[in-house]
Amino acid sequence: MTQFSANLGFLWTDLALPDAIHAAKAAGFDAVECHWPYAVDPADVRTALDATDLRMLGLNTDRGDVAGGDNGLSALPDRIDEARAAIDQAIAYALQIGCGAVHVMAGFADGSAAHDCFVANLKYAATQAAAHDITILIEPLNRYDAPGYFLTTTTQAIAIIDAVNAPNLKLMFDCYHVQLMEGDLTHRLASLLPKIGHIQFAGVPARGRPDEGEVAYKHVFKAIAELGYTAPLGAEYKPGGDTDQTLGWMATLR
Repeated sequence: MTQFSANLGFLWTDLALPDAIHAAKAAGFDAVECHWPYAVDPADVRTALDATDLRMLGLNTDRGDVAGGDNGLSALPDRIDEARAAIDQAIAYALQIGCGAVHVMAGFADGSAAHDCFVANLKYAATQAAAHDITILIEPLNRYDAPGYFLTTTTQAIAIIDAVNAPNLKLMFDCYHVQLMEGDLTHRLASLLPKIGHIQFAGVPARGRPDEGEVAYKHVFKAIAELGYTAPLGAEYKPGGDTDQTLGWMATLR
């Protein structure tokens, strides 16, 4: 049976993070993940995780000055010190809550200098994380939701992963983003599986619940299971209201 992780960056956002963890447990999720938990005391998060016996699968590096237009820092050649501070912050927080992966956000950039900067920062991140058995993830984002983001396709991501050449650097394969940019989900999942560290999903194109839109996730999840992938899949969709009222898909898509 397919396992699911609740992405608390989108689900139960009306609740404090520790309370959202408890809500995910009550709803039947097998794990949780989040975006930017840094305003919450990690001790409170760890207490909620221990109480629910849920794992926090991943979190993101800080985006930087969001009001000033930042969406990540690690591909910005003039922000290396800030990028590495964000990496250090994320790894330290992950350690305190027992989180297994950190998504290093590239930011808005382009060109060869951005590529070289991202590779260098990812080498730094992978080295820092390896000592703690933490996986570093990179995620291509689609050009509609994040125009100008440096990393947009799985092909680009794999080239970067190969350039870094660190065993704990993996691809975060978000079916929503990949469908919008490249399509061909099940073939891509099969070919990229050895490089994949986490899989996420949402309805396409609205990023709503996964049983709505153009992707037949029952088929996709069956294909993932047949590939031998057994880790929880991340539900990173926008509920558009009360999260609990949108969870009917969990029974039909398992």
